[in-house]
Amino acid sequence: MAFNHLPAAMHDALGALSVTPVTHSVPMAKNHRPRRPPESGGSRPLPREVLDRLAAGSDRAARITHTEHLPPRTGRHAIWPDRIRAEVIAAIQRAGIEHPWAHQATAAEHALDGESVVIATGTASGKSLAYLAPVLTALLDGSEAPNGRGATALYLAPTKALAADQRRAVKELAAPLGNGIRPAVYDGDTPVEEREWVRQYANYVLTNPDMLHRGILPSHPRWSSFLRALRYVVIDECHTYRGVFGSHVAQVVRRLRRLCARYGANPVFLLASATSAEPAVAARRLTGLPVQEVSDDASPRGELVFALWEPPLTELRGEQGAPVRRTATAETADLLTDLTVQGVRSVAFVRSRRGAELISVIAQERLAAVDRSLPSRVAAYRGGYLPEERRALERALHSGELLGLAATTALELGVDVSGLDAVVIAGYPGTRASLWQQAGRAGRSGQDALAILVARDDPLDTFLVHHPEALFDRPVESTVLDPDNPYVLAPHLCAAAAELPLTESDFELFGPAVPGLLPQLEAANLLRRRSTGWYWTRRERAADLADIRGEGGSPVQIVEAATGRLLGTVDEASSHTAVHDGAVHLHQGRTYLVKRLDLADSVALVEEASPPYSTTARDTTAISVLETETEVPWGEGRLCFGSVEVTNQVVSFLRRKLITGEVLGETKLDLPPRKLRTRAVWWTVAEDQLDAARINPEILGGALHAAEHASIGMLPLFATCDRWDIGGVSIPLHPDTLLPTVFVYDGHPGGAGFAERAFHTARAWLTATREAIVSCECDAGCPSCVQSPKCGNGNDPLHKRGAVRLLTQLLKEAPTEKTP
Repeated sequence: MAFNHLPAAMHDALGALSVTPVTHSVPMAKNHRPRRPPESGGSRPLPREVLDRLAAGSDRAARITHTEHLPPRTGRHAIWPDRIRAEVIAAIQRAGIEHPWAHQATAAEHALDGESVVIATGTASGKSLAYLAPVLTALLDGSEAPNGRGATALYLAPTKALAADQRRAVKELAAPLGNGIRPAVYDGDTPVEEREWVRQYANYVLTNPDMLHRGILPSHPRWSSFLRALRYVVIDECHTYRGVFGSHVAQVVRRLRRLCARYGANPVFLLASATSAEPAVAARRLTGLPVQEVSDDASPRGELVFALWEPPLTELRGEQGAPVRRTATAETADLLTDLTVQGVRSVAFVRSRRGAELISVIAQERLAAVDRSLPSRVAAYRGGYLPEERRALERALHSGELLGLAATTALELGVDVSGLDAVVIAGYPGTRASLWQQAGRAGRSGQDALAILVARDDPLDTFLVHHPEALFDRPVESTVLDPDNPYVLAPHLCAAAAELPLTESDFELFGPAVPGLLPQLEAANLLRRRSTGWYWTRRERAADLADIRGEGGSPVQIVEAATGRLLGTVDEASSHTAVHDGAVHLHQGRTYLVKRLDLADSVALVEEASPPYSTTARDTTAISVLETETEVPWGEGRLCFGSVEVTNQVVSFLRRKLITGEVLGETKLDLPPRKLRTRAVWWTVAEDQLDAARINPEILGGALHAAEHASIGMLPLFATCDRWDIGGVSIPLHPDTLLPTVFVYDGHPGGAGFAERAFHTARAWLTATREAIVSCECDAGCPSCVQSPKCGNGNDPLHKRGAVRLLTQLLKEAPTEKTP
């Protein structure tokens, strides 16, 4: 019997913020009474006072396990390079910025010298201005050219919201510069009648990698005048381009560079990242170009009070009788309610769309009991909303009409949510980079700010709130991406050939794997070789072969059965777990039940309902080894890395009580299995090691299963992944290894680099896994250590003590080197 844990999405294959923390004791607060929010324009609440009020009550102060105070920092000014036009400097000064910070001036100098540069400084450090000063200068110079269109610039953002926000900022900054600056957004929300104007007249086009991949590059003859004049390409929030998504974007950028060269342009790339380790290395991997690094942050900041918050244990018992903590969702809803009542402008970041909706609904209900005017001051913001819904929420947040927002990572990035006082983070977001990015949403105007991380009932979250040094004393992670992944590269070679026939001169641009892939694409009748190169000869659009978000398949439309109204969409891979028959779906504060998921027509029919429960999908997984690329002896056991095939099937779903999470029942499902070829790390244990660890056959399965769950939970501490990006399987006797084996694999076709990172940090990773299990206060295993919310076997069997003994023995025999 195999025990498994699946990532959030299965996919069909094609065939550093550096701070000096000052630790203080947790403040003990007096009881506070709810009050109406103060009128706007009053003095801002101090973050320590806000935290005091939140901690008031008989047991609330005990929920704060640690408080970190990051001291304020003074800024260091410089002067703009003399090549920045006087009109641009004057426009910047009209915006209230007399002199640039030192890092802004340095980055602008590199850009003016024709050197690609990555600006890797803290949140709200003025990165936008650092690249806008040279970009606006170039556009103004170009607007005065006697003939032709003049210079153009392209801005890439990972989200539509960020691109729209940047257009507002550019338009406001460039207003005094007249018609020389013509910014325009070009994305899926741009009306058809506006698109031709953008192509012909806009000289600063703001878009996203998806539109560049599907819309602009395949239609490059219509964009020829824009591409011919392209001087700068801005890639904002470049640390988000990691894993499979980042690998796809790296190939899209290479296709862009190739077409620019075809039209005689050689643009300079300006990259911005608030939080990234080795930013120049990551930027070179993303662009394929040498990139200068500017990472010495010269901007000032206010004090940040950062609290770690652990919800209390409840009287409820979960699977196998394990103790259950109050959910991070319920705890975050309480905190957002209290912050709103205090008049503190706040965003609560939530990992899932459903979580954002649920927190918003709970907060609105509780605020109604305080003041009937307050529920309208709180809302949810997530992907999947229709464009007009997103824009309305963004306007309300900018205007201050909204006091509190429950948001997914759609608002994590550089959207300028100025004026926020506090951020609540419901569950560790998967990487320290994302944690600091979310915390940095508050205090963007230079004021003091409060951030709270609310731990989920999860091994990693529990470990972190009791080991604050893992958050505050370690740099952010390196960005992991692999442009040479054949599942990524192959469709982009097809797309590139459709844009312009491929020749051998393109091999260096697209990487060393190209010569080996082209014969395979020819054999699959995707490309045809002629004397002048490789051609795309099929009638279908080549760009449709690559889904750069790694989601695969057509999006599933969520439709209200009674009216035919489109509520939103969910990617095809996630539909098996998110909108299966009987699933609870939340949208804009309303609750719906899925009546039928039609995979053939990519439609989920729903009807409005008010069930007193939420739903969680359950699945089963099998795994086979295709190729072992590397292995290292750990005593008589082995640590291995290679290629695997994973077969997964969603088989049932649980109904859980709202707020408490208590399981009410399980319902079987009949969904087709999905296959995935990917990369994995796995370790085996020999019989002598089992004897030394006192692991007998009766507890072997439970020990392996518990170690697998905990190791999956801890991997995000060592790789730039989310727990839901990876999966795992454990089996007492695997048919390919003929030994007890634990697998952890990437949940993306061809791999995303996470399993490889796990292989190279295995000793530290499994040491932290063992420590997380040992330090948990439960007796036999709980969600805070070895239970998994996605386990297809109902978290049975699990043997906590056996897992500790097994990992202890394995680590005794691990190589002493830092990496195997």
